Amino acid sequence: MPRQPIVARTLAELDRVTACYRTEVGRIALVTTMGALHAGHLALVRFAQTKARRVIVSIFVNPTQFAPHEDFGSYPRTFETDFAALRATGVDLVWAPKAEVMYPPGFATRVAPEGPAVVGLEDKFRPHFFGGVATVVAKLFTQVRPHMAIFGEKDYQQLKVVTRMAADLDHRLDVIGVPTVREPDGLALSSRNVYLSAEERARAPALHRVLRECAARIVEGKPLAAVTTDGAAELERTGFVVDYLAARHAETLAPIDSAADGPIRLLVAARLGKTRLIDNIGV
Repeated sequence: MPRQPIVARTLAELDRVTACYRTEVGRIALVTTMGALHAGHLALVRFAQTKARRVIVSIFVNPTQFAPHEDFGSYPRTFETDFAALRATGVDLVWAPKAEVMYPPGFATRVAPEGPAVVGLEDKFRPHFFGGVATVVAKLFTQVRPHMAIFGEKDYQQLKVVTRMAADLDHRLDVIGVPTVREPDGLALSSRNVYLSAEERARAPALHRVLRECAARIVEGKPLAAVTTDGAAELERTGFVVDYLAARHAETLAPIDSAADGPIRLLVAARLGKTRLIDNIGV
């Protein structure tokens, strides 16, 4: 039977447990989450367990990455269900601080990432987002001091932002990306999928289907601009409102003009009704 994870809610509690972990032989892995856990999060945990002796999962709905008009207030908060899933998976420690622990009175410092954070993708439509993500992740890395941090590739731009930040700020840990977990029909798992109506859920797999069709056309040698324009138009016909469908350099996320310019990552963000979905694939 899996052991009961320890729950830490204060920095003193976190320090007491992690100090013990650091006396052991073996590595510590961190999986950062905002809760509302699904099979994709648990896949990150299981991957971490193959790489580290101790696995810590953080649960914190970070207010600084939400704009005033976004869904911070309605974002699912399901700690008891999440804890049961983590217990069944055999997690060692759940770091679940309150907002006043992460952002105490007088907090006035913010990480302002550049590089892959300012390439005209998520940053164009959510200009507040990566500053909030980089700030909270930098704090989590400092608090936990893991040897590695495990992130899903579904949030690909976020993965690249965090990887760059960890290197630039000398966190001295490995940031590891894990492939996206999908439903059988191809839809990427996301905590926001619960917002989809039945009709929207039936249309949602078109996001991944169009990405795969675009990738196939690029492999055939079709021009990138034509491929992404046609792909966006197909999504619009399916009922999406497209923010972007872009072909970018897979490492830097810089715009590229042709397949010869480097490894390609296709990234998309689009809305179905009130739900905004993102996805990406390599070419």
